Amino acid sequence: MPASPCGEAGRGAHAFAELLRLPVPADTTSAAATLLDFVFEQVWQRPGLSRRDRWFVALPCVAAADTEQPLREHIYAALINGDVTIDEMRETVLHFAVYSGWPKASLFNMIVDEQWARIHADRGEPVPPAAPLLPLTTPSDPEARLQVGEQSFRDVNCLPFAPVRDDPYSGAGILNFVFGEMWLRPGLGMKQRRLVTVACVAFQDAPYPILSHVYAALKSKDVSFDEMDEVALHFGAYYGWAKASRLMQVIAEQKQRVTQEWAAAD
Repeated sequence: MPASPCGEAGRGAHAFAELLRLPVPADTTSAAATLLDFVFEQVWQRPGLSRRDRWFVALPCVAAADTEQPLREHIYAALINGDVTIDEMRETVLHFAVYSGWPKASLFNMIVDEQWARIHADRGEPVPPAAPLLPLTTPSDPEARLQVGEQSFRDVNCLPFAPVRDDPYSGAGILNFVFGEMWLRPGLGMKQRRLVTVACVAFQDAPYPILSHVYAALKSKDVSFDEMDEVALHFGAYYGWAKASRLMQVIAEQKQRVTQEWAAAD
């Protein structure tokens, strides 16, 4: 992307360049300037959600949009700025794969490896070995694993029940892997997993998962009410007003539900 003289670019263009480690964009049209001012000079700078946490909303949105160059730029920036570690990035890819599909995640994963190699090539260093997969921290015994998955499902979703086992989708998929393994992996914090999940279910237009994951993020207090409002704004900046408006509606409903439940418990 060609650079332009500093005097020709607004604050949004410079915020874009600073965050993504790119030259100041040369496009000075009013549309480009307005978008850059809103997304990078306003939204990314807001205090209600940390810059680090904002990556876990932005990255799944860009990965889902099938736009290779923005995905490349965002992955590189999150890693080179030190906001997201390589282990967290790789766990984000896995979490994204579960909630948004393996085909899109395959490109995400490929670009993570590419940009991690680029960073080390620029430093004149070899790429360090990846963290070993084994030993897994979850049980290998099938019965114990399903029991762990059932408890994890209840804990993550803030619900008193778990799905039935004797169904391939809920037993082998949801209980055995999604909650018996993925949600329990140590490479990514619970708050960050919730942010990735909320973004994914919001752009998927998945009616019950949007409700359940917004509810659980708020009820668990892993994401505060104010932070969830910022998640909706950041999501809207990356995936559009139409889907963000639905997310905001759900957030408002689930805030009321959670507040009522807390009051009843007291």
